[in-house]
Formats: sequence, structure tokens, C-alpha cells
Amino acid sequence: MPQREVDPTSSPNAAIGVQLRRFRKARGLTQIELGRRTNYSDSLISMIENGDRPAPLNLVRRCDKELDTCEALELLYWSAKNSTLIGGFVSYTEHEAKATAFKIFELNVIPGLLQTRGYASALINAAAQRGEIPEDKAIERLNVRMARQALLYREPSPSIHIVLDESCLRTVGGPFVMAEQLRRLESVAGLPHVMLQIAPSTLGEALPATMPFTLLTSTDKKWMAYLETIQRGYVEREDEDKIRSLVETYHWLQAQALSCENSLALIRTRLKEFHAMFPIATVKPTSWLKSSYSNGGGQCIEVAPGLPGILPVRDSKDPEGPRLAFGADAWRSFVAGVKSGDFGTV
Repeated sequence: MPQREVDPTSSPNAAIGVQLRRFRKARGLTQIELGRRTNYSDSLISMIENGDRPAPLNLVRRCDKELDTCEALELLYWSAKNSTLIGGFVSYTEHEAKATAFKIFELNVIPGLLQTRGYASALINAAAQRGEIPEDKAIERLNVRMARQALLYREPSPSIHIVLDESCLRTVGGPFVMAEQLRRLESVAGLPHVMLQIAPSTLGEALPATMPFTLLTSTDKKWMAYLETIQRGYVEREDEDKIRSLVETYHWLQAQALSCENSLALIRTRLKEFHAMFPIATVKPTSWLKSSYSNGGGQCIEVAPGLPGILPVRDSKDPEGPRLAFGADAWRSFVAGVKSGDFGTV
């Protein structure tokens, strides 16, 4: 099928098609070659690139893998499906996917790049309950947020510096969700390309920024900025004075925030506080269910679903004995590991 020029702004399908064509050509592949690698026909790939057909999610994921895009196509897929994203944000994600360095300042909430699924779900579901987004779009917004996080682990790794106002450590989703989120911060802070600092509440009026913003740059070393109002987001590339002012503000934030070591100590202190709120011995689930992996043999466990952000687990043969508390994300990871045989057999 002949290729034709496609306006990426004409439709969501066109946007994905144009980006797929750019990635494919950058890797030096023909449509036939990409089709062979992904087990899809070259005619389907041609129709997608021309904007004539929507891209199936499985094809998008296979193309991301074959073209080494750091899941950029999947992010665009969910962005295109989700009409509830704030205006201007999709434009920002295109720059985000190519950025080599980030400087992020956030107030009140953990940045989306660092959010656990439980934390993000709590925020998104609350927005849906307030009527800010349709309830049937909540899962799509959540998928977009989770897909963006692939950039944390891509190669080569971008340089990421994050300053969180201490207000970001307030409770969201309950103590179990927040404890899981703090463990996530602790984990990300340990990545070699990430620097994480906390701006303490004691700064008061000395805090040099009153709204969140993100600075990012790509291989050209030229900074751009992303800012949001309640109504929409803005990518600023042209106003050099404004960008220079934000860079200077960020330097002030870095200088006045706690060191990385002291910031991590504060996060761990808060984590202990959340753990102390609800000792697992005091949790009284209304019902325990046998896990699907309890097959009548000697290794039987029971779980108690329904508690916010946590899944209690106990030995079915010792119901009054010790109990474990898994965060929701941790339990999903454990179950996935069992299914894939990561833990072997006994």
C-alpha cells in the first residue's frame, strides 16, 4: 500500500501512525520487515501508518519492543484513547519520551512518574467522584500514568533530579497505600541516575516556588518547561527569560532542600509512622479466602481481600498465628512471579 503524508493532528489514529512510521524508519526497517518481526501483516502496518486503521494494543507493544521506543507508542495509544487528559499534556509527553535530563518540582502530591498504582488510583478515583473526569475514563488515565514510568528504566538512562515539597508526604489513599508509596520513593531514590530531595516545611516563606513545574532537555541541551493550571498544561520553549528564571528557581530549591541522604532519612521516618498506624495484628478482615494456589497440599495460605491498599495473608492451618501484610502492588508482583515460576517449586 503506498505511503502518503499524514497530518498527526487529524485524528488519534493518525498520531499513532505517524509516530510508528518515524520509529520504524529510524531503525532502518521496511514495513515488511517490521511485520515479520511482530507477526503482523505489512498491509496492516501500512494502514496504521496512514491513519486508516486503529492500532491493536498487542501490535503497539510488539512494535515498542522491536523498535526500542521505551514504550512511547503504548503511551501514545493510551493518550489517544483518553480524552480526559488535561489539554497540552499529550504534547508534553512527546518531549518527555525523548528527554535526556529532568528537573522536577512538585507540591502536595507525588509526581506521576513515581506514583504506585494504588496511590495513582486513589487520586484518579477521587477526581472521578468529584466529576472532574468520567468514571469510565479513570482506568485509561491510570494506564497512561503507569506507561510513562518506563522512562525511569530506559537505556541510556535520563538524568532525573526531583525536589518534593514536604507536603507531598501527606496521606493519600490511607496508611497502607501511603506506606507502599513511600517504599516506592525509597526504591527510586536508590537508582544511580536519580537524585531525590525533600524541601522541608520549615522553609515557610523562603520556599522559592509556589507552583509545580518540570524542566527537561534533550540532546540539544536546550531546556524547556512544562507548567499546569487547573484547566490545561503548557510546554514553554520560546520564552528564554521565563525558562532561565525557572532554572534559577530550581537551583535555589536544590540548595535549600534537604540533602539526598537526609531526604531519604525523612522518608524512612514517615514510613515507620505509617507502619505504626495499623499493626497487622489489629486488622480484623470480615472473611478469609483460600488462595487459588492452595491445592490441598501442605502449603496452604488464605487471603483477606477488601481492605484499602493491603492484602493480609495467613497460614490456613494456623489461623491465629502470624499474619503478613502485602501492599496491593507487591502482592500482584508476587502472584506474577509464582505464575512465571520465578520462585521455583517445592
